[in-house]
Amino acid sequence: MDLDMKEKCGVFGIFNHPNAANLTYYGLHALQHRGQESAGIVASDGKTFRYHRGMGLVTQVFSRDTLNELKGNMAIGHVRYSTSGASLLQNAQPLIFQYSEGNLAVAHNGNLVNARIERNVLQQQGSIFQTTTDTEVIAHLIARSHKKYFAEAAPDVLKRIDGSFALVIMTEKQMLIALDRNGLRPLSLGKIGESIVVASETCALNAVDATFWRDVEPGEWLLVDENGIQSGRFADKGDVSLCSFELVYFARADSVIKGRSVLSIRKELGQILAREHPTEADVVVAVPESSVPAAIGFSQQSGIPYEMGIIKNPYASRSFIEPTQELRDLAVRLKLSAVQEILEGKRVVLIDDSIVRGTTSKRIVQLIRQAGAKEVHVRISSPMVKNPCFYGIDMPTKEELFANMHEHERAMGKVIDADSLAFLSTEGLLEAVDIDLAETSSHCIACFNGAYPTKLYLK
Repeated sequence: MDLDMKEKCGVFGIFNHPNAANLTYYGLHALQHRGQESAGIVASDGKTFRYHRGMGLVTQVFSRDTLNELKGNMAIGHVRYSTSGASLLQNAQPLIFQYSEGNLAVAHNGNLVNARIERNVLQQQGSIFQTTTDTEVIAHLIARSHKKYFAEAAPDVLKRIDGSFALVIMTEKQMLIALDRNGLRPLSLGKIGESIVVASETCALNAVDATFWRDVEPGEWLLVDENGIQSGRFADKGDVSLCSFELVYFARADSVIKGRSVLSIRKELGQILAREHPTEADVVVAVPESSVPAAIGFSQQSGIPYEMGIIKNPYASRSFIEPTQELRDLAVRLKLSAVQEILEGKRVVLIDDSIVRGTTSKRIVQLIRQAGAKEVHVRISSPMVKNPCFYGIDMPTKEELFANMHEHERAMGKVIDADSLAFLSTEGLLEAVDIDLAETSSHCIACFNGAYPTKLYLK
C-alpha cells in the first residue's frame, strides 16, 4: 500500500452501559488502523457532556485518569485521518456544539461532497464555523432545522447532505446512528445484553465482547434513547455502493462486512491474481500487513511458497520531520525491513494491494533488490487506481496518480525497477467479492473505472 493513501476515520458508540467510556476506548483501539492523527470520546450521564480529545494514537490521547473523568452510561468516540480539514486539534472529533435544544456531539466517517455548497449557504445565513471539517455542516444544519426536537431535526437534515457518511450523533439523552444512501462506508450494530453498540467495523464489536446484531442499511437512521430504538429511512434504498477499498485494504482482516469475511476475500483476490498473471518465481512475499492474505492466496494458487520476506516494525509511528526525499526513503526503512536470508538469490513475487503514486512501491522494490533478490515481479491485488476518491480516502489528483502517468504496465514496471508488474482486473475484483459482473453498482469502484455513485459538486 502506498504510504500516502489513508482512510478518513472510524466511529464507535455505546448506549446504556455503566462503563461506556472505557468500552469506547477499547473500541477505538480496535479501529486505530482507520485513523492515527487524533482520537476523542464524549460521554453523557443523561445531563452533562464530559469529553476528551487529543492528537495522536488512542493510547497517547487517553490515560486511566482521563477515562475515569468520562462518567456516563452512553458515549461516542472517533479516530481520525484528515481528508477534509487540516490535522489540528480543533478538527478532532467528536465535534461538540451547544445550540438552543442543548448539547450535540458528532462523529463522522466519510466525506460530504456537497459540504462546500451547504457551508456557503449557512455562512450567508449567519452561521460561524469553528472548524474546517465538513462534519461541522451537519451540526449547523441540525441547529437551524425548522423542526424543533433533535429526534425530528436530525433525520430531516440527513436528506440534505450527500456523499459518504457513517454517523453517530449524541445529545445528553439520545443517540442517532445513520448511514449514507449508498452505503459507501461500513457501519455495524451490536449488543452487550441490553446495551446497543455501533462501530465502523465488527472487529471493534469483538474487542468489547459485543454480539453482532446487523449492519446499518444504506439510507437508514436509528434513534436510541430510554424508550428503546426507533428506525426510519431518510432515503430510499437505491444502488448500494460499498467502497471496494474497504475490502482490498482499509478494513481489518478479522472484520466481517456485509456478511463476508475480509480475510477470505483478500485471499481470493490473491488466488485470482495468480490465475490472471502467473510468473515463474521461487518465493512469494507481501508488503505487510494488509497484503499478507492476498500473498497467501497467490501462493496457494501458484504453488510458489510464501515467506515473510519483509518485516514491518510495529513501533514505527508517523513522523513530523520535514518530508524531504531522503527522509521519505528512510521512513520506508524505518517501517519495513527486508530479510536477506529469504530473498538473496531468489526470484521474488512481491504482492501489494495497490499503487497510488508509485514512490513507495519503488522504494520497496529497491529494498528487496538490496537484500540480494535476483528478480522482482510485482503483483497488485486491485486494479489500477486511475481516479481520485471524493468519499473520504486521501488520494492524489488524477494527474498525480501513477497509472495515469504512464501508458502501460511495462512502463510502470520500469519506473519502480520491477522485472514485471501486473494488476488484478476489475472483473477479478468483482469475482472475489461475489458480485455479478452485470451488477457492479453494489460496490463503488470509481477509483478504478471513474463511475462515481453520487453527484460530485465540483464547481
